[in-house]
Amino acid sequence: MKRYILGLTALLISNGSAHAQDAAEAAGAATIDEWVNSAVAPVSSAVSSVIFYSVDFAGTEFPLIVGWLVVAAAIFTVYFGFVQFRKFGHALALVRGDYSDPNDAGEVSHFQALATALSGTVGLGNIAGVAVAVSLGGPGATFWMIVAGLMGMASKFTECTLGVKYRNEYPDGTVSGGPMYYLSKGFAERGMAGSGRVLAVIFAVCCVGGSIGGGNMFQSNQAYQQVVNVTGGESSILAGNGWLFGLIMSIALGVVIIGGIKSIARVTEKIVPLMAIIYIGACLIIIAVNSDKIAWAFGEIVNGAFTGAGVAGGVVGALIQGFKRAAFSNEAGIGSASIAHSAVRTKEPITEGYVALLEPFIDTVVICTMTALVITISGTLSTGLTGVELTSAAFATVVPWFPIVLTVAVVLFAFSTMMSWSYYGLKAWTYLFGESRAMDLLFKLIFCCFTVLGASMNLGPVIDFSDSMIFAMAIPNIIGLYVLMPVVRSEAEAYWSKLDAGIIRNFRHARS
Repeated sequence: MKRYILGLTALLISNGSAHAQDAAEAAGAATIDEWVNSAVAPVSSAVSSVIFYSVDFAGTEFPLIVGWLVVAAAIFTVYFGFVQFRKFGHALALVRGDYSDPNDAGEVSHFQALATALSGTVGLGNIAGVAVAVSLGGPGATFWMIVAGLMGMASKFTECTLGVKYRNEYPDGTVSGGPMYYLSKGFAERGMAGSGRVLAVIFAVCCVGGSIGGGNMFQSNQAYQQVVNVTGGESSILAGNGWLFGLIMSIALGVVIIGGIKSIARVTEKIVPLMAIIYIGACLIIIAVNSDKIAWAFGEIVNGAFTGAGVAGGVVGALIQGFKRAAFSNEAGIGSASIAHSAVRTKEPITEGYVALLEPFIDTVVICTMTALVITISGTLSTGLTGVELTSAAFATVVPWFPIVLTVAVVLFAFSTMMSWSYYGLKAWTYLFGESRAMDLLFKLIFCCFTVLGASMNLGPVIDFSDSMIFAMAIPNIIGLYVLMPVVRSEAEAYWSKLDAGIIRNFRHARS
């Protein structure tokens, strides 16, 4: 678990420890979170400045990592002939189970794999992140967010096909897959075994760090803050008791993740539709109440996309904010989702690629757009608020207690994200340290402990570091996708040949 656990030990021991302790003593404060933040801050700032290095475009800062993701999505879209539009219907058929053979290797169904991956991407970014994008880039950012989300579907298609193609299948029926495996095994097929192993290790280390921070501590921290806000703020019974909230979340999380991917999938296939219904239902109510403004809101979105009126950076500002939000929300190209999709029951890797392309559509095109539309249509964009406060204010314009509904959604989003990222981190951990029951349980215990810490500490630099780790995953992953995308094309051609020849059956029709 290099650079994360050791990033809270080695860092404390080396340049961070002495510096942090001296600073804390000088300030007369030696709280744990101040000590940890001071220790991690120097490394966090250095890593963030590299991963999120930005260039100025028309007065707006554009992180190059976003360009790395968006350009890749555009290339995959063209290379695979706009697969996200041509095969959208077939993807829905696969999710319904039309071509699912229960005897295939794997642990979960197509729907369960999709739900698990969605639970990892549909989260606080859909609520708070979209609000930030719209407040900075105006309604026009929504248009570019949708464009980037549609292109990102091709990235998910590519990486999740490879995740199944190169996964490890074990005698007990369990599987391990993801970028670690297609980087090492796929590159080895091309005589680049050394490069593949290096990229795989870099990816795995970053995935472990990102899972514990951004996929866990940040989620429990923000869920706690939202619950405190709607239960009385400083007078809330939970105020100052983040550890208690974190402990409850940790116990609930432990009950689920100890059972592995099958247990996680059983929960996510129920919780993802539930949280979508709650959140989208609330959004639709707000939109219905303001139905007379729908046409105006869409006009603002389209007009703002090409004029950038009133937005810093104009059109470029709107475009950058939209692209940033889509990239940060659906994680297309990051490689994380391919770990969950690799557990699917199938002998045709390309089928999960088709299923996976639905993920950015649901996450970005549907849910993120709903948030942006509610904010635009409610008239709260001019309040000066941002983040979850802006979204909460938009909800409150219709019914004063709607922020409570938002809180339920936030907690569900956070919990589901933590479940999925526990699995991502686990598979990266076992890739680094070996597949064993002991390593499995050790990581899960560590993960649950950090859930408590996340809710009870002020973790600015720690979260910045973990976010950097998540997006650093995109660097080795996309290099691998470029090298291996011909494999995906070959898989697609072979699959459709079998389907046309009747070798692959429609099991749903056969059952009926």
